Amino acid sequence: MSTTTLDKPTTVTLPRPVERIVAGQATSDGAGVKLTRVLTHDLQRRLDPFLMLDAFGSDKADDYIAGFPDHPHRGFETISYMIAGRMRHRDSAGHEGLLENGGVQWMTAGRGVIHSEIPEQEEGRMEGFQLWLNLPARDKMRTPWYRDFSAAELPRLTTAEGVAVTVIAGDSHGVAGAVTRDGTEPLYLDVHMPAGTRFVQPLPASHNAFVYVYRGAATIGGQPVPVQRMAILKNDAAADGVVIEATHEDTRLLLIAGRPLREPIAQHGPFVMNTHEEIFQAVRDFQAGRFGEGAH
Repeated sequence: MSTTTLDKPTTVTLPRPVERIVAGQATSDGAGVKLTRVLTHDLQRRLDPFLMLDAFGSDKADDYIAGFPDHPHRGFETISYMIAGRMRHRDSAGHEGLLENGGVQWMTAGRGVIHSEIPEQEEGRMEGFQLWLNLPARDKMRTPWYRDFSAAELPRLTTAEGVAVTVIAGDSHGVAGAVTRDGTEPLYLDVHMPAGTRFVQPLPASHNAFVYVYRGAATIGGQPVPVQRMAILKNDAAADGVVIEATHEDTRLLLIAGRPLREPIAQHGPFVMNTHEEIFQAVRDFQAGRFGEGAH
C-alpha cells in the first residue's frame, strides 16, 4: 500500500480539549499474558462504542509465551494491532492467520466464534494492542468475519510536517482506512510524530474519542499527556476535531473515535449483548457447541 504525502494542512477551528487523563490497570488475561487494561469496564458508557483497550508489551517471554488459548466471543469485534512480534490466530469458523510486525487482525465475532491467539516466538519483544468494538444490536448475530492486514496493506499518509499516520479504520485527510463500519464509524489511527510537530484531525462532534500515548509524550489543548496514558477528549457540540502536539520528543500514539450506539450493554466476560436473556442464551449456545457453526 502506497503512502500519501500531504502538501496542504488540514484546519480545525474549535479543537477538543482533554476531559481527563486515565492510567490503565495492570492485569493478565488468557493463559497469564501480562497487559495493561487501558479502557476498562467502567468507561464503556463514556467511550461507547468501544468496550475495551488492552496494551501489552514485554521483552520477557514468560510474560506472553502462553498466549490466549481457545476462548469464545459473541456480539462485538476485536481489532488486534501488532507493533512487534508474531501471533498465530485460529478460529472455529475455519480462519487462520499470522499477525506480524505492524499488522492488523480484524475479527467480527458476530453470533459466536471460538479462537486462539498464540505467540510464534520464544524470545524477543511482543508488543501490541487489542481493541474491542461493540456491534449494533441488529448485527450482533451476524455471520463471523475475519481479515488479516499485513503492515504493507495498511493505508498510510505523511503530513507536510512529517507526521506519519497509519489509517487502520475510518478516514484521515482523505485517506480511507483498511476497514469501515457504517454502524459505529470507527476511526483508528496510529500516529508517529517527530519532536516539534503537530497533527490535526477532524472529528464529528457526536463521536466519542480518546488518545493513547505509547511512546514519548503529547500535548492536547495545553494539557500534557504522558506516555502510557489515555486522554479522553471532551465532547462539545461545536468542536470539529483535535490538535495534538509532540512538543519535546518523538511521540507515537493511537487516536481512536467512533459513533456511540447508545444501546443497552449486557456483558458476561467474552459475550457482549443487549439483554441478560441474550447473555444466558450465549452461554447455552457455547455450552452446546454452537459457536462457529455455518460460519465458513
